[in-house]
Amino acid sequence: MRKTFFVVCLVVCCSMIAIAQDYKKAEVFGGYQWTSMDFGAGNDRQNFNGWNAALTGYMNNNFGITADFSGSYKSESGVSVKSYTYMFGPTLRAPMDNATPFVHALFGGVHESASASGLGGLGSDSSFAYAIGGGFDYNMSPGVAIRVAQFDFLGTRFGGETQKNFRYSGGIVFKF
Repeated sequence: MRKTFFVVCLVVCCSMIAIAQDYKKAEVFGGYQWTSMDFGAGNDRQNFNGWNAALTGYMNNNFGITADFSGSYKSESGVSVKSYTYMFGPTLRAPMDNATPFVHALFGGVHESASASGLGGLGSDSSFAYAIGGGFDYNMSPGVAIRVAQFDFLGTRFGGETQKNFRYSGGIVFKF
């Protein structure tokens, strides 16, 4: 009886460990970013190009914590503007065989700076930032996916005004 009980407990424990190990525990994303920036105060929106990178650690098959970093750049008429974000927050995913849709809510900061040719730095400022959005990864293999689309509403606050920005990212995801 004891041997049977021990064997059953061993099989159950091994099964639980195998099930617990059955999901990817981390993802590393890197890719292109296009951002439509709102400068407020009646100014026209500006399109920026840059990069986006993220690291997500998963607590279970669906819930994880993401660290997201990005840089976007625009240069026009001798004036260069740079914007860097650093945000963190929860991510929910729904893994399937060929695809993994996800949503996230990220909170952190943004740093923007501007400079002009021959004049040097025109100024810089940092502020609170948040991104609410999600996307879709196409699974190429168990360890690699293509981030077809990640769309975020990116909110910032400079000069006492809230800027309503839009961000698209796409690239490659490595899953561990």
